[in-house]
Amino acid sequence: MELTYYGHSCFLVQAAGKRLLFDPFITGNELAKDIDINSIEADYILVSHGHGDHVGDLLAIARNTGALVIGAFEVMEWVKNQGYSNVHGMNFGSFRFDFGRVSFVPAWHSSALPDGSYGANPGGFVISTTDGNFYYSGDTCLMMDMQLVPHYAKPDFAIMPVGGNFTMDVDDAVTASGFIKCNKVVGVHFDTFGYIKIDHDAARETFRKAGKELILPGIGETVTL
Repeated sequence: MELTYYGHSCFLVQAAGKRLLFDPFITGNELAKDIDINSIEADYILVSHGHGDHVGDLLAIARNTGALVIGAFEVMEWVKNQGYSNVHGMNFGSFRFDFGRVSFVPAWHSSALPDGSYGANPGGFVISTTDGNFYYSGDTCLMMDMQLVPHYAKPDFAIMPVGGNFTMDVDDAVTASGFIKCNKVVGVHFDTFGYIKIDHDAARETFRKAGKELILPGIGETVTL
């Protein structure tokens, strides 16, 4: 599987012949100023929760690509109210799409849409495909519910926040990787704002000392996992 990082918590995974884009927030991120959202192709867009730094470019990219948008039912209703109808609303549970099984699982965070309307429960995704499995935690603190992730699928890699303050920090992400039984983690939700800037080398070393790997891709970089 290949993962392309677009900054903050936005990334695209190519798996089972499909392009899965997560939490599109690019144009509002000064660090991602060199990314042209019109160049991004996606078959599916998965949304973990309603905050503006996760849905900022959702509608523009959905309209450009015609992608099916997947996320919490209430967030999908909001998307439909913005004039885009190709959506699939979920609550915590699982559904099989043509690329594989998606399990929408809890995250401990908050959620409100950009216009202040109800953003439903925040969540994460466990994705199972013929190419492999991965877990995206969404924005969350460390939580015991993560121990259930291997019940859905054993992840080949995980994508988790490491910036702290609003989410897990590096130390919490190390613990979380143990909970989910996955030693390869792609870090997201760092550096975008002052509160969440991290020391990259120190973060990688913290994981290394725990016998784990932390990958911090550059914005626009594609890595094979």
